[in-house]
Amino acid sequence: MADVVQERAGVTVLVCDPAGPPVATEADALDLVGAAFLGAQVVALPASRLDPDFFSLGTRFAGEVMQKFVNYRLRLAVVGDISAHLAASAALRALVHESNRAEHVWFVPDLDALDARLAATSR
Repeated sequence: MADVVQERAGVTVLVCDPAGPPVATEADALDLVGAAFLGAQVVALPASRLDPDFFSLGTRFAGEVMQKFVNYRLRLAVVGDISAHLAASAALRALVHESNRAEHVWFVPDLDALDARLAATSR
């Protein structure tokens, strides 16, 4: 499956292919931003495509990626199981908790959970 733009819960979402290229640099994140400019409001990115540095907050990579999406007024949903990363880092757990309370970056276990979040925020 290639990256596809879909309507999900009334919101246009770029659903990224889990087998797509890794997001390991800011340029990779900007490529996703550019792809979303085809009309998507949200980018649903599989957690498996994120470089491990994303989950190691000391690298600042997560902040750089998240800031790109905020700057371009796009929402980012990291989709997938990140429990191993969460177990290893209290700071990451805090980041995920705070992100999920806001509107710009969410961490969700699957696309069904993303749909529920989108439906709840579009009311």
